[in-house]
Amino acid sequence: MNTDLLVDHLFRRHSAKIVATLTRVFGSRHLDLAEDVVQDALLKALQQWPFKGVPADPAAWLTLVAKNRALDVLRRDASLANKAEQLELAMPRLAFPATQSDVDMDDQLALILMCCHPALPVEYQIALTLKTACGFSTAEIARAFLTPQTTIAQRLVRAKRQIRDHDIVIDPPSADDLPARIDSVLRVIYLLFNEGYAATSGDDLVRADLCEEAMRLGALVIDQSRLELPAAHALLALMMLQAARLPARTLADGTLAVLAEQNRALWDQKLIGLAMRHFGASAAGETITTYHLQAEIAAVHATAASDEATDWEKLVELYDDLYKLEPTPIVLLNRAIAISRCRGPHAGLTALEAIDAHQSLRNYHLLPAVAAELWKQAGDTQRAAQAYERALACPCSAPERAFLEHQLQRLRRQGDATRDAVTRGRGDAGTRGRGDAGTRHVVTRGRGDAGTR
Repeated sequence: MNTDLLVDHLFRRHSAKIVATLTRVFGSRHLDLAEDVVQDALLKALQQWPFKGVPADPAAWLTLVAKNRALDVLRRDASLANKAEQLELAMPRLAFPATQSDVDMDDQLALILMCCHPALPVEYQIALTLKTACGFSTAEIARAFLTPQTTIAQRLVRAKRQIRDHDIVIDPPSADDLPARIDSVLRVIYLLFNEGYAATSGDDLVRADLCEEAMRLGALVIDQSRLELPAAHALLALMMLQAARLPARTLADGTLAVLAEQNRALWDQKLIGLAMRHFGASAAGETITTYHLQAEIAAVHATAASDEATDWEKLVELYDDLYKLEPTPIVLLNRAIAISRCRGPHAGLTALEAIDAHQSLRNYHLLPAVAAELWKQAGDTQRAAQAYERALACPCSAPERAFLEHQLQRLRRQGDATRDAVTRGRGDAGTRGRGDAGTRHVVTRGRGDAGTR
């Protein structure tokens, strides 16, 4: 692992724990300071490690540098000077941040719960938690929300201002406050998982460290007796079911493998079994959440012997139910795919028409990519190619872009072959007179093959 990748990995795995403890010591009014000293430590690692070598315990090195930087700030800032002794006493707990002790995990969960305080608007809660407790960049949060970066940046500034104005503390909330926060906590964890499951940028399609961190946080929520709710079990089941497919999501050369082409023998059956136990535990309550429905959708895929044996009609019903709880264009997009599998590509294209002009999907590459696949199955390679071109004009990860380019090239080669066949047929017609019927047969047969593939 090169230095940049190592630092990024450590940032994702450990920075939130250090920020959480520093914020508890300093107080939430100084959240920016806690973030700044951790960022300084990471920057110093990028500057020094390539030349001096990576230390034996990189996480502990980052912790020490962050501690020293915090103390330097304290000495210069009289308003924080009285915190120096408290910080010195707290720092030994961070000597080995790679160890997932109950104290460290409680600090991180407390930070997430603080960010999800009901005094903050929900969109502020989620953006702040992703930035502070999960290590997301502003750009990553913007892609997760399908929202401009400037909007996310404004939310973060306003969220921190409201934390200061309301004097919100990092201490665990009372039992009465938990119901108002748990929904945001679960949503943040799932957004973290989704960024790992299908990275929105970069050279990797999958970022397993983010998926693992999201599942760890999901398990941490369940370990807290006051947070062990059916919805939390449903979310953990959903993440585990999807994570079980990670080994098959990419081929040996790193290219994307769509669900229909995945080697199901590579799916993690142990993880699927554990997920199903959590799914069973989620049935304890009377309320059906979006996580319950999404987990059931994932379970239908996970338990199907093959793509053809998948109960696609059942999936359409589940997406209908999900849309009633979460009426988003993403749900409709997935519903359209399920419809195409059981009722044909034209039915899927008709279902896509309802979301084709949706503003939030204007730069979402999967919408035209799905349309391209359905037009290809319907035999219209020209419209399929146009849709792939629209998909390539949208931001996406490097593996997804390579996949889309490969599909477009295949279509163009197929189009060239079809035109050559037509040209040959016309030439034959000039010598045989009525050979144009053969030409029509060649073209029709080509379109039929495109649909069956």
